[in-house]
Amino acid sequence: MKLGLIGKAIMNSSSPDLHVRLGQLTGIPATYDLFDANEQPIESLESQVRKVIAEGYRGVNVTFPWKEDAVTLATRPSQGASMVGSANTLVFEQGEIIAENTDFTGFMSGFRATLGERRPGRVLQLGTGGVGKAVAFGLASLGATEIVLMDLDDSKSQRLADELGTHGFKASIIRAEQVAEVVPECDGLVNCTPVGHEKSPGCPLPRELVTAKHWIFDAVYVPAVTEFVAAAQVVGAAIMSGVSLFVFQGVDAFKLFCEDQDKRSAADAQAATLFAHYRRELLKEKDA
Repeated sequence: MKLGLIGKAIMNSSSPDLHVRLGQLTGIPATYDLFDANEQPIESLESQVRKVIAEGYRGVNVTFPWKEDAVTLATRPSQGASMVGSANTLVFEQGEIIAENTDFTGFMSGFRATLGERRPGRVLQLGTGGVGKAVAFGLASLGATEIVLMDLDDSKSQRLADELGTHGFKASIIRAEQVAEVVPECDGLVNCTPVGHEKSPGCPLPRELVTAKHWIFDAVYVPAVTEFVAAAQVVGAAIMSGVSLFVFQGVDAFKLFCEDQDKRSAADAQAATLFAHYRRELLKEKDA
């Protein structure tokens, strides 16, 4: 099964390891190639997709800057991809291009795998970019009572709040200076900004605001233990790290790439094993 990833600055992606490893676990041999616009000319997403289809690829993942283009390219966008307005997975089947947003589905799977039946409650989400949109719709679909959005660009947070409202979900926006007063009134704290990444170190909100009553999610997983995750560990807050999203969006994508239900079931059955592996490797959890 020939797979790949199309994007910019992706040469350090862990996706090849995840998909090849999942292929080994399921007995579905897979190769996974990187098509990095910083390393090779890519005129457009459409031109690259046409190329990989001609070369016999079963499907590709798509990342920055082409997730929104991926939806418009699809002949069959999923309900989730259409709702979020972007896609990170394209499957090529019988002349059609099927699109899904597995950040959306994977966030929900990761939330349940990590936090069980806990209800999201009222959630403060920092960052409303591509992954932020997927996570916000995932939170809403999980039953969040309200999603409070904060982005340095107020127009972006307002736009996402309006989109959530269009689908019947409760959302509001705040400015950066309101974060300290809002955090104590929230159950969940979510980071969908780059803050905390090895190239953008720091904590997305003051560490002292995180308490044991909160659950937190950090979309950043390089490093796996971000300053935000470390702050939550200190006070005993419930934690969903970026490793959860990385694993479960990958599993959901691999399932879409599979050609029949038996293979999809085999991939699903290995999700817990794969999750435990990356928790050991990336989070250094000895008992995972």
